[in-house]
Amino acid sequence: MNSNLKKLVTAALFAALACVATMSIRIPTPGTNGYIHPGDAIVILSGVFLGPVWGLLAAGIGSAMADLIGGYFLYVPITFVIKGTVAFVAGAIYQKVGRSAKSCYVSVILGGISDIVFVAGGYFLCEFFIYGPGAAASVPANVIQGISGLAISVLLYPILQKVPDIRQSGRKIAQ
Repeated sequence: MNSNLKKLVTAALFAALACVATMSIRIPTPGTNGYIHPGDAIVILSGVFLGPVWGLLAAGIGSAMADLIGGYFLYVPITFVIKGTVAFVAGAIYQKVGRSAKSCYVSVILGGISDIVFVAGGYFLCEFFIYGPGAAASVPANVIQGISGLAISVLLYPILQKVPDIRQSGRKIAQ
């Protein structure tokens, strides 16, 4: 199969996974009627396995689709930008830092930390213009969501790394 087609199919898979993971488990949060979900793990891993640009597209589209399907219409563009940025940064970190098996794990963790910062900060900034100071109520929940996304991505990384088509969609790392 053509490598560009494989990359496109893998990106579509990650977009679908991001959407499903975001919608599958929803723990409601106070203040902004949002929810905590495991989708951030797929957002982080989209950047890791697809690289910054394809990861941005897969994570942004998949997460935005979850908002669209879930009725959070106002958040569709906001989510696309925030989750896409997280995947882009996670992918860039992985490409720069991930040179050995150990440093790959470190880069996944750093990608998870960037998720916490961009999700909590990005949604707060956007919601401040919608809800005013009440937007601060979403910060603790977004931090918890980011921490769970980091933990789940670290657990899923070695499993996905063993799947040849997924591993080959990203750059090759010395193991």
